[in-house]
Amino acid sequence: MQLKTARLVLRPWQEEDAERLYWYARDPRVGPAAGWPPHTSVDNSLEIIRGVLSAPETYAVTIRETGEPVGSAGIMFTGGHTAMTETEAEIGYWIGVPFWGRGLIPEAVECLLDRCFTRLGRTGVWCGYYDGNDKSRRVQEKCGFVYHHTVPEVDCALLGERRTEHFTYLSRARWQALHP
Repeated sequence: MQLKTARLVLRPWQEEDAERLYWYARDPRVGPAAGWPPHTSVDNSLEIIRGVLSAPETYAVTIRETGEPVGSAGIMFTGGHTAMTETEAEIGYWIGVPFWGRGLIPEAVECLLDRCFTRLGRTGVWCGYYDGNDKSRRVQEKCGFVYHHTVPEVDCALLGERRTEHFTYLSRARWQALHP
């Protein structure tokens, strides 16, 4: 399945994307901010595509004009970072450094929110960011999420450390009010 916005196509990751994924995911400014280590090789990125990024509702964020994958965004229904009910979801995302500050991830998140609320019948969506990840916090604020709570000392297993994580929430009612 593909989801389209004005500037993006969100589509499933493909094995052929491994080299581009590695290009962006190797940058130490990307993964650690989201809680995962930089990719170490194209083969490492291929393993991630085959495992983590093959999950349902996980999308390569691609530039509509070129088809180039520059980030990732996805919807989780279980196994996320917060205790969600069976009618809620969680959204996660990242984008390569050359594309920071262009509003592409808020555009992708808005697309996923529309999917959550209009197609998947979710009553609310969670999102989180680690302490200090102001870019991610700003994405959530732009998309209408509201601060909910903070959890100190969250196990960030992939990096072997503990962090403070902040959670935001967007109800379907609030989203509808923001999108009349």
